Amino acid sequence: MQWKIHGERPIYENDWVNLWLTDVETPDGNRWEHHVVKLRHLAVAAVMNERREVLMMWRHRFITDAWAWELPMGLVEEGETPADAAAREVLEETGWRPGPIKPLIYAEPANGITDSQHHIFRADGATYEGPPTEKNESDRIEWIPLAHVRAAHCSIGLPGPPACSATEPSW
Repeated sequence: MQWKIHGERPIYENDWVNLWLTDVETPDGNRWEHHVVKLRHLAVAAVMNERREVLMMWRHRFITDAWAWELPMGLVEEGETPADAAAREVLEETGWRPGPIKPLIYAEPANGITDSQHHIFRADGATYEGPPTEKNESDRIEWIPLAHVRAAHCSIGLPGPPACSATEPSW
């Protein structure tokens, strides 16, 4: 069943997050203003080397006050493709230039309240270019054996339990 949109209006906007009220009508005829969070899209890269190690960053997230291993990720800039954003984020955040970027997963993890799109890519191999240019992203950068990634406390921005607790991907 499809909801009908009668209109929408912004109530707060900035470069990071936008909050809109959308006038919706459900199939049963109820009508109200639904809050919608509009976000810029996100690109994530899982980079694996020939030793089956995954490039990860150990970082603190102040919002949840938690430390975790994360994959390089960031916002897709205006005029940039998600794949280009993923490659750029890997280089900026880790100092490694990833090999060819290939789509792995596409998700809209909370599409009942936000329009955020998460584009997750994989890359086989990387070339070290130098220290990261993003100085505030992580405490350390390491190649973690794929077999250990599942056991690590890590996050790649997917809903539910940490994605690294899933079964080992077939690269």
